[in-house]
Amino acid sequence: MAGHDESETSGRKESEEIDVPIFSAENMQSNMKVIYYSRTFMSIIGGVIAGILGFTGLTGFVIYFLVMAITSIGLIAKTGFSIHSYFIGWSQIILDGFLGGLMSFVLFWTFAYDIVHIF
Repeated sequence: MAGHDESETSGRKESEEIDVPIFSAENMQSNMKVIYYSRTFMSIIGGVIAGILGFTGLTGFVIYFLVMAITSIGLIAKTGFSIHSYFIGWSQIILDGFLGGLMSFVLFWTFAYDIVHIF
């Protein structure tokens, strides 16, 4: 399994290369910041649009899920559809920041709805 046997390495070079992906911590952190900022910004824009158009109830939350799906597709397209070059996995680009953006969406959704339809 994971042991090292001298008889196996007698015919091989000592500096055998193993193809292991290498990630830079700074670059990964920067990429995650881009995801959070993008989701927050799109949540605010989506909330304002949902409020101005007068969506209420579950319809507003459907708008949020559509905005987040479009944001995820846009981020995937921005990476050139090679997610593993910039992120560890698909879940980072699809799910990270999803619930954090929901709070911003609801805040600006109710704010824009109040300004346009109540006042």
